[in-house]
Amino acid sequence: MSIATELSEPSLPEPVRRTRGRPRKAVHERDDGNRRQELLRAAARLFRQQGFDATSTRDIATAAGMRSGSPFYHFENKEALLAAVMREGMQSALQRQAAAMDTAVAQAAAQGHTLSARECLQVLVRSHFEVLLGPDSDFIPVMLYEWRSLSAAQRSEVNRLKDGYEAVWVPVLKALHASGELQGEPGLARMMLFGALNWSVQWYDPARQATLDDLTQSVLQLFLKTTS
Repeated sequence: MSIATELSEPSLPEPVRRTRGRPRKAVHERDDGNRRQELLRAAARLFRQQGFDATSTRDIATAAGMRSGSPFYHFENKEALLAAVMREGMQSALQRQAAAMDTAVAQAAAQGHTLSARECLQVLVRSHFEVLLGPDSDFIPVMLYEWRSLSAAQRSEVNRLKDGYEAVWVPVLKALHASGELQGEPGLARMMLFGALNWSVQWYDPARQATLDDLTQSVLQLFLKTTS
């Protein structure tokens, strides 16, 4: 839509309005020195440890080594920062999952075979445990437990990423169901599988519990049956 305006004489440009304090950074300037990533990591850690409501932007700025007002150069408000934490978590999970699958496929090809559906599920489960429990793993737990703090539009955006992540699992579970290794209906099995895996963020203690490889094998034993 365009609007045409006729002027009887040239108009002078309006004076630039100056706001108090430091000006908001342009989008291309906001990642200078990885400050945006530092904010995201600090926010994810505090949102996970303290909860979204109990964490202030001042807390986040302090944890990131910034002044109290600095987060607002990067994010409009605390809610926008929470949404960015969840998007960052899902985007990282997507990348790590794709990398894990690519590596497994390449290794299998080098050995002269293709991955079975069971081997694919093993890779997906192990990668998901890494996302949930491995290094830099605060992002996804925040998404799991602060979901209601997002607006409807923010939830829709994060859901799109989550659906893309889970879509990779669908053909694997269908193949396992077709072979008889997975007895439950694939759609229901997927929801139950993610429910079980995601709950591990509540109880897993790396100092006292099994390794992530051990957890992966336990999941396969619980959800799949051995075919003769």
